Amino acid sequence: MLLLAVLLVLCSGLTHAVWNLFAKRSVNKAAFLWLILLPSELALIPAVAGRLIGGKLPWEGYALILLSMVLQGCYAYMLTKAYDAGDLSQMYPVMRGTATLLVPVIGVAFLGESLSLWGWLGILCMIVSFFKISDWSFRRHLQSVPMPESSKSKPILLAFGVGLCITSYVFVDKLTLDYLSPPELLGVGNLGFMLALTPMVLRSRSWKAELRANWRVVLIGSVLSPGSYLLFLFAMNLAPIAHISPIREIGTVFATLLGILVLKEQQGMKRIASSATIAAAIVVISVLG
Repeated sequence: MLLLAVLLVLCSGLTHAVWNLFAKRSVNKAAFLWLILLPSELALIPAVAGRLIGGKLPWEGYALILLSMVLQGCYAYMLTKAYDAGDLSQMYPVMRGTATLLVPVIGVAFLGESLSLWGWLGILCMIVSFFKISDWSFRRHLQSVPMPESSKSKPILLAFGVGLCITSYVFVDKLTLDYLSPPELLGVGNLGFMLALTPMVLRSRSWKAELRANWRVVLIGSVLSPGSYLLFLFAMNLAPIAHISPIREIGTVFATLLGILVLKEQQGMKRIASSATIAAAIVVISVLG
């Protein structure tokens, strides 16, 4: 079961990195993200509605479902802003690195899970590598950018906010799986994601232009985006979250390579070396963690 969970998470990380590349290259980020979730949501909404209306869930289940939708909405809004502000190979590691640190810590502290010393060392190596990739130094940042509202600090703060959203919805969704199946939970989360973006999409009136310009990429993204998280939800049913959540950050390696090779972003060698360290740490966590 653990091996199957690891394989699911690795596939999830790859597909997640690819659709994030598409989102970064899109003309209107909000419209693109809204469009790629529309087909799967139309397919899932009948099952979700039937479950919520006829499932007779306890109030705790409905509360978790609502919280999941709110967190997905916050994630959607901040993700669009983050990709408008910085490079894929810089923003993605900080987004995912925040969750890499916090998810295992919370899993061990509150969900009764455990990690070995090797697991914690692997996570530490990953966190150091994330900040190397981001090219962000706490000391240099505090010396040169005194105000958090400055243009230099805004991308990192947005990426950190996205990471907090990821951390929060992963744990809420882990609990919500006691009341919903993975496809039903995916439908609920996507609904919250889309509702948060709908006002921006309607105001800009750009979804038609985005669809005309990138309909092929939208079609591929409509499979990769929901498919990525669905694979992770299935994996959460098979293995402890403290083990599988860090492994999903293999997507950071893929995203870094895509950002450098496809988007021609700078500082390639340093970010590739840091990505190799992340890959080694993932092996340590999955085998010895």
